[in-house]
Amino acid sequence: MKAARFSAFGEPDVLGIVELPDPHPGPAQVRIAVRAAGVNASDWKKRRGQMDQELPQTLGYEAAGVVDEVGEGVTDVAVGDRVFGFCPDGAAQAELAVLAVYAPVPPSLGLAAAAALPSSVETAMRALDQLGVGRGSTVLVNGASGSVGSAAVQFAVARGARVIGTAGPANHAYLRSLGAEPVAYGDGLGERVRQLTPDGVDLALDVAGSGVLPELIGLAGGPENVLTVADVAGAREHGVRFSRGDDGRAVHALAEIGPLIEAGRFTPPDVTTYPLAEIAQAHRAGESGRVRGKLVLLVG
Repeated sequence: MKAARFSAFGEPDVLGIVELPDPHPGPAQVRIAVRAAGVNASDWKKRRGQMDQELPQTLGYEAAGVVDEVGEGVTDVAVGDRVFGFCPDGAAQAELAVLAVYAPVPPSLGLAAAAALPSSVETAMRALDQLGVGRGSTVLVNGASGSVGSAAVQFAVARGARVIGTAGPANHAYLRSLGAEPVAYGDGLGERVRQLTPDGVDLALDVAGSGVLPELIGLAGGPENVLTVADVAGAREHGVRFSRGDDGRAVHALAEIGPLIEAGRFTPPDVTTYPLAEIAQAHRAGESGRVRGKLVLLVG
C-alpha cells in the first residue's frame, strides 16, 4: 500500500509517499480502505522532531473509509460498511489503515467530513468532561472557531450550557450559528467577557494556547476552573490543568456525534482537502495558521 512517511526531520519537503506492507486487524479491530485522513498539528510537530524521535515515521491517527477486513470478535460492523475512527499505530494517512476505535459514518456525512471528526470531537468531549461542563454552566471557550473549539462549543450547548467563544471578528457570525456568544480575542478580553457576564464565567477552556491563561483564571475564579489542551508551559506556570489523551480518552464521543449530526445539533467543521500525494502542501497550509476548520487528505 501507499502511505505518507518521512525518514528525516525537517521542512515539509521531507515528506514522501512510499510503499509499505498491508496492515491487518487484530482482535476487536477493523481495517478500512481509507478514503480520507485527518491532518493535525501533531503531524508537523512530529515532522519537525518536536515529538517522537523515532525514524522513519508514518503519520495519521484519524481516518474514514470502507471496512474491507475485520478482526476476531468484531460483530458491530461488516465488510462494506462506512466507518471513521482512530488508528492506534499512527499510520492512517495511507491506502489501508487499522482502526481500534471506530463508529459508523452518519448517513448524511461524506467521508472527508467524517475524517475531520475523531481527534477534534474526542479532544473537545474529554475537555468538557474533565471540566464538568453541564446544564446551567457558563463556559468560555478560547479559540472557539477552530475544529476543536467549534466542537467544544456545540457539545457544551447540547449539554445546556451558556457558551462564550473567542474568535476574530470574521468568525463571529459562525460562532453565533453554533449557539455561542462571540467576543474578540486579544487585549481587553476580560473586559469584553464581563460586558456579557459581569460576574465572570463558571469554567474556561483554552484550545488556542494563545497565552491567555491568566485572564481565563481571573474570569473563572481560579485555576481549578480552567483547563487547556494547548498550552503545556502555561498550565505548569499557572497551576491550570492540562488535558492529555493518555489520561483517558473520551472515545464515547465517536458514538455520540452521529445522532447529534443527524438531528441537526452539530455542524462538522469546514474541511480543506488535499490529495495524499500533496501532503507537503497540506502541512504548509496548516503551519500557516490561516486554515479555518480541518485539513483532510483524500486517498484513493
